[in-house]
Order: sequence, then C-alpha cells, then structure tokens
Amino acid sequence: MGKPFPAEVYAARMERVARAAAGQGLTGLLVTPGPDLAYLCGYQPPINERLTVLVLSTDREPVMVVPRLERGGAERCPGGSQLRLLDWADGSDPYALAAGLLGPLGTYAVADSAWALHLLGLQEADPEVAYTSMTKTLPMLRAIKDDDEITRLGAAGAAADRAYEEILKRPFAGRTELEVAADLGDLLRHFGHQSVGFTLVCSGPNGADPHHSAGSRVIARGDTVVMDFGGFLDGYGSDTTRTVHVGPPTALESEVHSVVRAAQQAAFEAVRPGVPSQEIDRVARRIITEAGYGDRFVHRTGHGIGLSTHEPPYIVEGEQQVLVTGMCFSVEPGIYLRGQFGVRIEDIVTVTDTGGRRFNESPRDFAEVA
Repeated sequence: MGKPFPAEVYAARMERVARAAAGQGLTGLLVTPGPDLAYLCGYQPPINERLTVLVLSTDREPVMVVPRLERGGAERCPGGSQLRLLDWADGSDPYALAAGLLGPLGTYAVADSAWALHLLGLQEADPEVAYTSMTKTLPMLRAIKDDDEITRLGAAGAAADRAYEEILKRPFAGRTELEVAADLGDLLRHFGHQSVGFTLVCSGPNGADPHHSAGSRVIARGDTVVMDFGGFLDGYGSDTTRTVHVGPPTALESEVHSVVRAAQQAAFEAVRPGVPSQEIDRVARRIITEAGYGDRFVHRTGHGIGLSTHEPPYIVEGEQQVLVTGMCFSVEPGIYLRGQFGVRIEDIVTVTDTGGRRFNESPRDFAEVA
C-alpha cells in the first residue's frame, strides 16, 4: 500500500460511502479484501478461504469480521482505530457471525472482489438478505480522486516515464521479449515502484495481440514493438504504452503510428468535465475509422486507474457517466494488423476544471531503437 493516509481520511471515506449506499436505497455494503477494502480502511489482508468482511451502514459504526489469527493486523491497519472488530476462530461459523450484523430483509452491495465461496456462505446464513454488485450500484465509489491520490498517481506516471526513457537506451534486436520485459520491471522498481504489475513486450506480429504476454520470441531489426507496462507506487498505479521500432519503420508502419498518435491526442483534448465517457471513445474511434482502420481498433479507449489498474470509469461506447473533476483514466487507442504488427499509445490522464492533464509526458513519437 505504501504510505498510508491519516485515520480521519478513512473515517470520512467510510461515512461517505455508507451515505451513498443509503442514497441508492441500499441497507449497507459488504467489503471483502481487495482494492475497495484498502481504500476504505487501508487494510490489505490475505485473500483466501477465511472470511474477512467490512460491514458499513448508516445506522451503526463500521464493523469488520476477521479471522482471529489476523486480528492483530486488522488492529494495526491505518483505519483500524475507526472500526469495531469481531473475530472468529477456526472451526466456528464466520458467516453466521457476519449475518448477525445485517438488517432483516436488507439489500447490501457486495465488493466485486468477493469470492463466490463467501457470498454463498452469507446467503446460506441468511437467505432473506439480498445482494447486488457494488460496481453496478456505486460505480463512482473510488473514481473521483482527492489531491493526495492524484499526487500519488502523478508520481507513479512520472516514474513510468523515466523507465521508458531509460529502456530506449538499451538494445532490443537479438534479445527476447522476456529479457526486455525484465529490464522494464527492474527500471520501474529502480525509479520508485514498490511492485510491478505487468510488463507486456509485444514484438512484430505479436504486437497485433493487445494482451500478448512477453515470450521467447527474439526481437529482430525491422520489428515494431509495443510495450505496455505499469505497477504501483505508494499504492497507486501506473499504466503506460509506447510503440517503438527496431531500425527505420516502413511507410505502412509510420502511417499506422501517425493515425494512432492523432487519435490519442484528439481523445485527450476532448477530456473535460461534463463530457460523457463514451464521447472520448468516439473521438478516438472516429479518427481511426476515417483512416480506414476502424475494424482494427478492437478494445475500449480507456479505463479508470487508482488502487487497481482497471476500475471505473470505463471509456467505451455506451458509457453515459459524465466526466467529473478528479477522475483518472487511461487514453489508449490502438490499431492491430493481424500477422503483421500493432501500435498502441497510452497515457493516464486526470480531469481538471478546465480540461485534461496527463500524468505521462514521455515522448509519443515512433522512436527508433537499436
């Protein structure tokens, strides 16, 4: 998690979220280990078969049910002083304990990270309680970042920029995708990331697979190489994509890169408060479609980022949620020519009162590498 927030920040978050749930007609929320629990109380316990669940509602103090062997960690977590803890011993029934905290005939939003094992256990303990998805009912729970969160995202983005600028100085030709990916991971840590989430290195025809994992393919002169990489610094994520070329590119490769760069820039310039999320996707897609590559842009234009790499808002057709100051998300159009190569350019941006601001400022040109 990195540097924790003050205890009063967690208290305010829990109160705000409980009120938001009540405003949606919910009795409360059930938050299991994952990014939502980390956001609300700074606690990141093991995710396993033992039930840990935070129960939030407006009519009671926050209560967290924890395994007895993990109680010490829960007490020491940054928001632990704001919680009442109920522990359970191995061999006892944690679901009955948790169900006793739930209002009769209530409806609770459940964190998306909850295991089916735990949700089914709660349903069996009290079949009259109803459950719904937290993202479905409270999609903006973590989407609007405060100043401290934005500072952390900015630091993560700047660190990722430095890693990219350094990788350009290293050889590509004759090395495997895995070797370059390992270098990227080392550089992310060197420039401040506490953990590395992913280092996708997709060379030549592998670049046409947007989620290709780095493999044993040896990078050769003439290859286009897509690098998508990120991790976490003080608990908040980076996610950057740049596309480079080993030696001079062909006319087709240069054309495709130019189209993607224009689409990415136009989508960024469209970011401002009040604009529907889908409009950012439409702007990028329109440019790529007009260039004749519309069917080769096969994914959404962006996703939110924060304590997790993918979270609301999602920048995709059909998403009516308007942009609000403090939202942070990726802008990452791409074109993928099956069997040949791919190009993607990605920055993390935040919505300000007057438009968008990038967290990534590393060069977006079609860099030539050795």
